[in-house]
Amino acid sequence: MDIATILGVVIALGSIAGGQALEGGHLGSILQLTAFIIVMGGTFGAICIQNPLSVVIKAFGALSIAISGSHIDNKGTIKLILDLANISRKQGLLALESKLKDIRDPFMKKGIQLIVDGTEPRAVHEILEIEVEHHEEQGVIVAKVWEAAGGYAPTVGILGAVLGLIHVMENLADPSKLGSGIAVAFVATVYGVGAANLFFLPLANKVKMKVKEEAAFRNLIIMGLVGLAQGENPRLLQEKLEGVLPHSERTKGTNK
Repeated sequence: MDIATILGVVIALGSIAGGQALEGGHLGSILQLTAFIIVMGGTFGAICIQNPLSVVIKAFGALSIAISGSHIDNKGTIKLILDLANISRKQGLLALESKLKDIRDPFMKKGIQLIVDGTEPRAVHEILEIEVEHHEEQGVIVAKVWEAAGGYAPTVGILGAVLGLIHVMENLADPSKLGSGIAVAFVATVYGVGAANLFFLPLANKVKMKVKEEAAFRNLIIMGLVGLAQGENPRLLQEKLEGVLPHSERTKGTNK
């Protein structure tokens, strides 16, 4: 789990609630169901109009990317590639086929299968690179859905404020209804601006960051598999791959 995301949500909501309490206000005064429905319903309706339904569904699925911890293990992946390089050096590339069942990463498994099938290293690089580019492009599209939500929410919040004021103006003769209308007006604006700047836009940026991290990880795999297919010396391959690791995590020994 990504602790930073959870911590950020807690701090954001806690700061708003705490600030409201310090000012002597009540939490219930900013919990307006009507305002919430206007802002969230209007925002999600807008992104559904802008994007195909399949993209919107993927955008909600991307929430798991933002709150889940990183599954990227550069050091472990490098070790696996070097182990495979040593096996292929001693027994040939065909010996890697017996190791396919032990590899869980579908991307790496696909690359090794291409190598076992006798695909040229250049072709392996091109095939896997196309997949990386496509995956990254899809991730950016999903992030843009939340960016769009961050743009629409404040405007819908203003729309909610106007609706609240209309309600107030319609009931000037009944003072008992003025309070709820004014509350909806101001709270809708708070919801719109708050949702955009505390959730939607940060979520879009978090998804983009995660997508770039995964793309960099897959490019590392491509570099390692192409080196493996070319029969590079495992020691030299190790030096090349560990260039992405901090010095403290690099292996001091050598592969034989």
